[in-house]
Amino acid sequence: MTTKAFVIGHPIAHSRSPLIHGTWLAEHGIDGSYEAIDVAPADLPGFFARLRNGEFAGGNVTIPHKEAVFALCDEVDPLATMIGAVNTLVVRDGKIHGTNTDYLGFLGNLDAAAPGWSDGPNDAMIIGAGGAARAVLVALRRRDGGQVHVLNRTRANAERLVAEIDGPFQAHGFEDFAELAPRIGLVVNTSSIGMHGSRFDWLDMGRLAKSTLVTDIVYTPLETPLLAEAKAQNLRTVDGLGMLLHQAVPGFAAWFGVTPEVTPQLRARVEATLDQ
Repeated sequence: MTTKAFVIGHPIAHSRSPLIHGTWLAEHGIDGSYEAIDVAPADLPGFFARLRNGEFAGGNVTIPHKEAVFALCDEVDPLATMIGAVNTLVVRDGKIHGTNTDYLGFLGNLDAAAPGWSDGPNDAMIIGAGGAARAVLVALRRRDGGQVHVLNRTRANAERLVAEIDGPFQAHGFEDFAELAPRIGLVVNTSSIGMHGSRFDWLDMGRLAKSTLVTDIVYTPLETPLLAEAKAQNLRTVDGLGMLLHQAVPGFAAWFGVTPEVTPQLRARVEATLDQ
C-alpha cells in the first residue's frame, strides 16, 4: 500500500518540500507520495479528521498553521511545546503526534557546512525574537557554549523570550551590538530582514572577530545582504537553505522508515528553483 505524506499551509504552492521528499522517495524506491495541500485555517479540523482516518502517515506544517495545530494534536512533544510551534506530524494508531524539527535543521545545517562551529565557549548572537528565534535558542541550549545574546528592535520582546526558555540567555536592543560584537563567535539572523533586499542599518560587520560565523535562516535570496556584508569582511558564512533540507530528514524517516541524506545533488535541485 502506498504510504502518503504531505505539507499543509495557506498558501502552499511555493513550498519546496515536495521536491525534497519526492527526490528521497525516488532515490530509495519507496512506494510513497508527498504532496502540498492548501488548507485554509477554518478547514484544519476537517483535515485532521482525515489524518485520524488513516489517509496519511503524517506530514509537515507551515505558515500559518504551526501554532494552530497544537490544539488538534493528541500529543505534542516537550521540545515543540518549548519552541511554541509544530512543523511535523506523525500518525500512529489513529493518534496524531506533533513535534518540531527546525532546531535539528539548524544544527544539521551548521554541522554540515561549518564543522566544529560549536567547539569552544564562544558567545552567540541571535537577531530577532519570534518563533524562529525560539527554535534556534533550543538548538543552542543543546550544545555546550557560552552566553546567547538575543537582540531585537523591541527589547521587551527579547526579554520575554529569554524568560520563557531557561538557559544562558540575555536580552538586548539593537543598540547593544557594538559592545557585544568583539566576543561573538556566531551570529544568527532569525528575522525577516534580508528578504526583498532589506538590510540592517545598524550592524557593523567590521566589529566582529575574524573567526565569527554568520548564518541567516532566510534562503530567498540565498545570499542575503547580511551574508554578503559578512563575506566582504572575510567572515565565514552559512546560508539558510541547508536548514530547510536538514529539518526534513526526521519526518521522512518517521513516515517512510528510511533515514535519507542531504546530498549536494539534492541541494542543487532545490537551489535551482529559488529564482522561480
